[in-house]
Amino acid sequence: MFLTIGTTGTPERPATDLGFLLHKHPDTAQAFSTSYGTAHVLYPEADAQRCTAALLLEVDAVALVRRGRGKGRGGAPDAALAQYVNDRPYAASSLLAVALSSVFSTAMRGVCKALPGRAEQPLPLRIEIPALPARGGPHLVRRLFEPLGWAVTAEPVALDTEFPEWGDSRYVRLVLESDALTLAQALRHLYVLLPVLDDAKHYWVSSEEVDKLLRAGEGWLPDHPEQKLITSRYLGRRWSLTRQAMERLELVRLAEADDSDVDEIDNAVEPSDEAGEIDTAADEGDGAVEEETGTQERPVPLAVRRREAIVAALKESAAARVLDLGCGQGQLVQALLKDTRFTEIVGVDVSMRALTIASRRLKLDRMGERQASRVRLFQSSLAYTDRRLKGYDAAVLSEVIEHVDLPRLSALEYAVFGAARPRTVLVTTPNVEYNVRWESLPAGHVRHGDHRFEWTREEFRAWAGRVAERHGYTVDFRPVGPDDPEVGPPTQMAVFTLTTATTSTTATMSTTNTTTTITKEGRAA
Repeated sequence: MFLTIGTTGTPERPATDLGFLLHKHPDTAQAFSTSYGTAHVLYPEADAQRCTAALLLEVDAVALVRRGRGKGRGGAPDAALAQYVNDRPYAASSLLAVALSSVFSTAMRGVCKALPGRAEQPLPLRIEIPALPARGGPHLVRRLFEPLGWAVTAEPVALDTEFPEWGDSRYVRLVLESDALTLAQALRHLYVLLPVLDDAKHYWVSSEEVDKLLRAGEGWLPDHPEQKLITSRYLGRRWSLTRQAMERLELVRLAEADDSDVDEIDNAVEPSDEAGEIDTAADEGDGAVEEETGTQERPVPLAVRRREAIVAALKESAAARVLDLGCGQGQLVQALLKDTRFTEIVGVDVSMRALTIASRRLKLDRMGERQASRVRLFQSSLAYTDRRLKGYDAAVLSEVIEHVDLPRLSALEYAVFGAARPRTVLVTTPNVEYNVRWESLPAGHVRHGDHRFEWTREEFRAWAGRVAERHGYTVDFRPVGPDDPEVGPPTQMAVFTLTTATTSTTATMSTTNTTTTITKEGRAA
């Protein structure tokens, strides 16, 4: 089992820098013991112009069988001879990938103390593997490596050169060339894609392999066009692990698209009363009722009132297929499932943690088939369009827009109103004017630490008017919670209804008691 990594150099940057980057001296042949054989590192050539490092892996077939304990190819108990006579000693596979990770672990991390900064710079690289098993043939090899910036030569190896009519084997001679990649990137590509092409592993695949895949795939796997195939094969086609990895990769991709950290974007899990932002306690007087005993019932939380208002508006619109965009932990989805008039309910959130909690809350794994056919949860970001959101009667954005940075709000507007275009859109958001009524809220603070803004009633109406005019909707405003005569309700809700034509340069918005006209500039007339 053999692999070479070569580079060329200049007087300023000699090719022998490769020895520093690999942490293996060109003047020394080194051997490393592994549980399945011996790995050798040597340099066939090493001067200022050209330097080539070779990794030779001698596989001990007996040790491999003992270590595998019947798992994987070459270890099947019903094929005693095949355990010892197979291609493992000769063809690059997961064994070579593990050797790469073990022998060149520091290089794979991109660390080089001897030449600070050099490991981060691209090298002119040439990697050659004389015998590589490729289930999928040369075409798949190119599909895997070319999107990563490699020039690929994948020559099929004949079954027998003396009998050409037998055709080609499943092995290829692989040559990869690039001058735009770092050595660490190249090693990580090989570490993942060698076992993918071999489509077999010599050891049991556990959940730890998901972490290894994501570490090695950082920076390239989330956007790879063959991401699903790579993930499935690398994880031994274990469906549960593949799903777990795909969900985490999607979160990485969404975070990159939103220019955020993964931990920042996966922050939709809040305390149990979070949906109400601030619990509506008895001293707020929002619905407490005196009983004959003179004691007060616990007031209805604002979160509950909000859901009741949303459900009522959805019924009024005669919506049957509903999107809950930014569904969080699934409280609204759960409420909608109780009413059979809602035939399809889809919860969408960028946070996998929130979706996992929502799934547990809804007991999806124990739900009857008929009920389960009505509900679906999936991960997506409202920062870009998603074809899966099209074709629904209504969409709900409940306490969502205030979590979006203002410069990115236009992307959400287009994704929902311009691309998905449901017949009805419900948007709820805090009314900042009401904050003075919260005794527990310090002056000048927003209700939740992740809120990017909180709007007055006028600001919310101006924004909604612009959205309605731009995308062909009319909009109606409704209070949610106690409607204070001075500062309004704690939550403000806009009900957008799609129109067939928009020829007017203004959008007319009706509230319960007033009609306000919004000009193109967004000012109330």
